[in-house]
Amino acid sequence: MFLPKSEAKNLLPYLGPNKMRDCFCTINLDQEEVYRTQVVEKSLSPFFSEEFYFEIPRTFQYLSFYVYDKNVLQRDLRIGKVAIKKEDLCNHSGKETWFSLQPVDSNSEVQGKVHLELKLNELITENGTVCQQLLVHIKACHGLPLINGQSCDPYATVSLVGPSRNDQKKTKVKKKTSNPQFNEIFYFEVTRSSSYTRKSQFQVEEEDIEKLEIRIDLWNNGNLVQDIFLGEIKVPVNVLRNDSSHQAWYLLQPRDNGNKSSKTDDLGSLRLNICYTEDYVLPSEYYGPLKTLLLKSPDVQPVSASAAYILGEMCRDKNDAVLPLVRLLLHHDKLVPFATAVAELDLKDTQDANTIFRGNSLATRCLDEMMKIVGGHYLKVTLKPILDEICESSKSCEIDPIKLKEGDNVENNKENLRYYVDKLFSTIIKSSMSCPTVMCDIFYSLRQMAAQRFPNDPHVQYSAVSSFVFLRFFAVAVVSPHTFHLRPHHPDAQTVRTLTLISKTIQTLGSWGSLSKSKSSFKETFMCEFFKMFQEEGYIIAVKKFLDEISSTETKESSGTSEPVHLKEGEMYKRAQGRTRIGKKNFKKRWFCLTSRELTYHKQPGKDAIYTIPVKNILAVEKLEESSFNKKNMFQVIHTEKPLYVQANNCVEANEWIDVLCRVSRCNQNRLSFYHPSAYLNGSWLCCQETSESALGCKPCTAGVPADIQIDIDEDRETERIYSLFTLSLLKLQKMEEACGTIAVYQGPQKEPDDYSNFVIEDSVTTFKTIQQIKSIIEKLDEPHEKYRKKRSSSAKYGSKENPIGKTS
Repeated sequence: MFLPKSEAKNLLPYLGPNKMRDCFCTINLDQEEVYRTQVVEKSLSPFFSEEFYFEIPRTFQYLSFYVYDKNVLQRDLRIGKVAIKKEDLCNHSGKETWFSLQPVDSNSEVQGKVHLELKLNELITENGTVCQQLLVHIKACHGLPLINGQSCDPYATVSLVGPSRNDQKKTKVKKKTSNPQFNEIFYFEVTRSSSYTRKSQFQVEEEDIEKLEIRIDLWNNGNLVQDIFLGEIKVPVNVLRNDSSHQAWYLLQPRDNGNKSSKTDDLGSLRLNICYTEDYVLPSEYYGPLKTLLLKSPDVQPVSASAAYILGEMCRDKNDAVLPLVRLLLHHDKLVPFATAVAELDLKDTQDANTIFRGNSLATRCLDEMMKIVGGHYLKVTLKPILDEICESSKSCEIDPIKLKEGDNVENNKENLRYYVDKLFSTIIKSSMSCPTVMCDIFYSLRQMAAQRFPNDPHVQYSAVSSFVFLRFFAVAVVSPHTFHLRPHHPDAQTVRTLTLISKTIQTLGSWGSLSKSKSSFKETFMCEFFKMFQEEGYIIAVKKFLDEISSTETKESSGTSEPVHLKEGEMYKRAQGRTRIGKKNFKKRWFCLTSRELTYHKQPGKDAIYTIPVKNILAVEKLEESSFNKKNMFQVIHTEKPLYVQANNCVEANEWIDVLCRVSRCNQNRLSFYHPSAYLNGSWLCCQETSESALGCKPCTAGVPADIQIDIDEDRETERIYSLFTLSLLKLQKMEEACGTIAVYQGPQKEPDDYSNFVIEDSVTTFKTIQQIKSIIEKLDEPHEKYRKKRSSSAKYGSKENPIGKTS
């Protein structure tokens, strides 16, 4: 799932004199929040300008987006929402769409499913009359929402509803669980006892059974406050028409209260661009031919006839192809020659040295993704300490006279801004030893090719490199530190403005042309004046030296590569080590940090570690059953001491932590083959009731066989994604194939050039051959996928837990 930049417009204003709102947006899987944007202050048309990519770790019904009004003193106000059914996501994928915000009604905020059994019995009474009795067995629920971040206290009401009756019963309350096991049976009279010879006024006629239904309402017990509605299901009694027993899982539905707002459009709109993919990954042996064909791409002459380049041509207007392609080529050390070849193709079409690598081509997109993947640690060691200082100091750096606040001193602000720019610039130009080798190798190739393409321009060899490392790497990370995991939270509006000014200056400082020609590209007068402070010979020499160093093929010192790599960090809750008491105080909020060497947690970011687990000591990382502590999204890090029990903030974060911890430790010696899925409490394991704390686990570990983790990648998954993209592009492949035939026969396009004039075809014969290979491989992969689709459609019975009633597809 990839969610690019979004914005809202025409939000409902306040009724008072101050009509503006401080807005933010959340992304939810059903009712579980998995992402929150920054707060945009004083706006009714906020532009959030954020991207979020995440893997969906569980089943869900709706992907929802809530727009909130931030309230400092009270609970944040939900202005409206956009809820998209899972089945409809593919219809919106890759499209930019404005959605009308819908009202947020607590009666419509539902998720989860109910396991229900119905039976119809005939009873003969003492006087010989017959009545029918309905047995309702409410067995369990699964996937109920969190209430205020905690598992709910659910109970159910069970009602038999008809034209003139509403008999209601109630289950017991289950404490602190999203998956309650009720196992309660209720009995209802469907027809009342009567004589065969005389009809009673209380008798329900046989045909009235068609009008009866069982209604199950789920509630969260509020104790001292009002109970919260969690959802309902309605089952007509006539499901038993042909059978005496009916058993099925049902999806909870919103309450049909008929009170839908007639002023929906007044709430405003939210613009979204969602990229949603759902792939089935086959066993590794199926992907060999496609992988081999893609990995040969750097060696194909010309590169435009290679499978990897053709994939980029098929998805020219999308980013879908770039990420799996870059990851696969990186994993097999093939990205540098491929990126060099496609960059050379870019240079052939570049007529002006000032526009070198400024477009959104396959080459530039590949390099952008490569820098994001391999440059994370480089950004952390270079930028993070200074960004922390900027975000935590809150010094004013505004130098635009129009935006100055009352009491601001523009000269002081200018000095603050210069201090930050100088400090950041100094750190960057001294960081060449930390620059990843892959980046240096590509920068070296770009520099050589640029100098060869424009031999009369002495600056172009530097601008070819600076256009990536400054413009597309450092400057972007400075202005969006949260996107690159350099900051745990979004900066406030003033800090965002400071970071924007710093980013603009750093970007221009790194531009060799702006420095060497003693002019800048700033349109704003105040920025031009500010930049004059940096137009000195020392800055030019420093930039040139830095660009020389990061575009060199010389071997780096070993100390540069032996530093631990920062993999992930964030705030979570951990259970106190070595304690037996149970309760809220047993879980404490901590800041976790994982490097390639150790997992640590701290009281706050930047503070000394309270506890450290060397990565080499991790024996397994697994999910922890919710029943252990009645908490969702928990996992356990099993190491040589006591297991560390951790609760993540949501299912996406839990899945990401488990994945990265498994990958970094999967080659460890003495890894466990079995583990306990529940905790050891009160003298026994909750899962298997073994009393010995050192007892062998009762469930096989889920981590696979040790693999090459040089880069965090599942190559089968990436290849499956590429297969899916080729499958979606079969029509374009067919047109490209026809274009190759036309060019080969007529030595160039003769008729209807619009069909293929957008394709780059340098060698029609080689391109035609590659397309034939792609089509052949895709056809062979289609067969096992079709078998899987048929198996999936027939294996999950409608009404099963995997395919509950109420699902729309």
